[in-house]
Amino acid sequence: MIKLGDYNTLRIVKRVDFGLYLDGGDDGEILLPSRYVPDGKTIGDTIEVFIYLDQDEKLIATTLRPLAKVGEFAWLECAWTNEYGAFLNWGLMKDLFCPFREQKQRMVKGQRYYVYVMEDQKTHRLMATAKVERYQKHSGYERALDFSDELLRYLQENGGFCSLGDKSPAEDIAQTFGVSKKIYKKAVGDLYRRRLITISDEGIALV
Repeated sequence: MIKLGDYNTLRIVKRVDFGLYLDGGDDGEILLPSRYVPDGKTIGDTIEVFIYLDQDEKLIATTLRPLAKVGEFAWLECAWTNEYGAFLNWGLMKDLFCPFREQKQRMVKGQRYYVYVMEDQKTHRLMATAKVERYQKHSGYERALDFSDELLRYLQENGGFCSLGDKSPAEDIAQTFGVSKKIYKKAVGDLYRRRLITISDEGIALV
């Protein structure tokens, strides 16, 4: 059975002008477009591909590696918005949809957001949610450790600096990261003890 929004190793069953068809079992044949076909692959070979849905909501394969798969968290940039929600750049041709109901605040083009990649149980479409708390551990200590990694990734992807510090309003921290000020301070302390960041009146910065 195909794992949607994940990596699958599939057998090549047919070559056409516009790519390869892969054996998707009960899900039928799945197209791997020509631009993603590695050199030297022939009928009968197996290939690892990421499976998602194309513009027509049909299964399609790619050898590109998205920034996150189903069940993972990532900082993704909002590429564009419309009347239904936001579309996030996750490294594939088709952007990842985040509906308004799954946003903590209206997403803005060019801004990055911490999201969880999931499959909508009603529509079986891939989507993102910024309401990540329901998918994270609930222990305060574990949450602080988890957020340490989130904060480190944020710094690495945003010029190595964050203007939020110990004296920043809890509302600003919650709006930016979706965590309490207590969790934020614990994460900052953890990164500081590990000598990964410096702390100043302006904020925190990668060493």
